[in-house]
Amino acid sequence: MEDDVLYLYNTSGDWIAFKIDKNLFNTDGEWIGWFPWENNVAVTTDGDYLGTICHNNRLVRLYNQSPLPYPGYPGYPGYPGYPGYPGFAGYLYIPGSTDVPETLLERGGKIV
Repeated sequence: MEDDVLYLYNTSGDWIAFKIDKNLFNTDGEWIGWFPWENNVAVTTDGDYLGTICHNNRLVRLYNQSPLPYPGYPGYPGYPGYPGYPGFAGYLYIPGSTDVPETLLERGGKIV
């Protein structure tokens, strides 16, 4: 893959997603969200809060996430290809957060 791939993990250290440019993909290479602003906040393809990148490579949901402005819609980015397996990152406790629900890591996922 390209050098601009950022592998993202949950707090247990399991690989859950990857970021290429402003787009977020699950481990199967399905587009699940994007980063519409110049920060580490990701939204789903429907524009709902998905999670925030913390500690450079952890994708978590923050309990105190402020309401977000309308992100617009970037258009479907296409299939990025399989990024390979980056391995395990190790456990990391992040106060004020929880792991992203697995349903949001699926294509078209929603919080249930």
